[in-house]
Amino acid sequence: MSHKNDDFKSALTVNEGIPQPPSVNLDSVKHFKSKIRKQLSVDEYVSGILQQNRTILSQAITLIESSLPKHQEIAQKIIELCLPHTKDSVRIGITGVPGVGKSSFIESIGMHVTTSGHKLAVLAIDPSSERSGGSILGDKTRMEQLSAHPGAFIRPSPSAGSLGGVARKTRETIYLCEAAGFDVIFIETVGVGQSETAVHSMVDFFLLLMLSGAGDELQGIKRGIMEMADAIAITKSDGSNVDKASRAKSEYQSALHLFPSTDSGWNPKVLTCSAHNNIGIADIWNIIEEYISLTKENGFFKSNRIKQSSYWMHQTIQEGIKSHFYENEKIKNKINSIEKEVLSSKISSFEAAQALLNEYFRKD
Repeated sequence: MSHKNDDFKSALTVNEGIPQPPSVNLDSVKHFKSKIRKQLSVDEYVSGILQQNRTILSQAITLIESSLPKHQEIAQKIIELCLPHTKDSVRIGITGVPGVGKSSFIESIGMHVTTSGHKLAVLAIDPSSERSGGSILGDKTRMEQLSAHPGAFIRPSPSAGSLGGVARKTRETIYLCEAAGFDVIFIETVGVGQSETAVHSMVDFFLLLMLSGAGDELQGIKRGIMEMADAIAITKSDGSNVDKASRAKSEYQSALHLFPSTDSGWNPKVLTCSAHNNIGIADIWNIIEEYISLTKENGFFKSNRIKQSSYWMHQTIQEGIKSHFYENEKIKNKINSIEKEVLSSKISSFEAAQALLNEYFRKD
């Protein structure tokens, strides 16, 4: 039996629907973009920071981290106006070997600090992040409780650059955080290396996190950093590690007695802790408060801050001269050809450097 086409009706029919709205509200996007493009004035940045507006604080820090000259100019004006408003804070450097549990420790002691009524900013120094692909943002995501706490502000490290440049930007960031009302600043170093010296030169208290039974291969690293430490915390002191941590504590305490006495008049302490079980965290904070009280009383706290300011003045001059040298057009035009002569052993490194310096200082 056959049917004509016009008589045939399918069981499937498609009703005519209503027109679908665009997936994106274009007017909202235009408005949002115009807000993004709007550059705040220096006074607006300063006002926002003093009002503890974290969005504006983050934007100001981004200007500090920028390498663009116009951003740097604005950033320096913001810092200058914020300096008179910096509150009395405690700056604490925290370092430790990879795997020591820095993130867990910082979250644990950070929660203790913030629940005690303090406002905490956590900053990082990692000049090698871009090359190593290190866990810059990873640290922030692991500190889930702390990053969500209204009394805490966590700022990932700036992108890769020279140690001096990254450290200077971190120091400038400290000023803005203090002006925004943060009275405790944690400065974390990523890994163990030269960055410890930079951190030590901008903090009031230097805390070294260590593992028990980490092996003798780390002794060379430990020695230099241990001399800078105001306290050593043996982490992961829980479960089967308690006895090992206790033995490590005795060993490190004995080793500290071999070092020269400190200018601060403080005898470095060794403690054990477990961030996972929140054991010993309050004791470490009590030690920090004890140290701050002692050094403020004997005058070391203030004199050390003054010495640090002088040090960073010279570091900033060196960084500025270095940057100006490499941005100089005469140097840009010559440096590659002279470097090729060094690589082909036609001239020595010292001759090449002197030739470039002569070119830099030569008056046209």
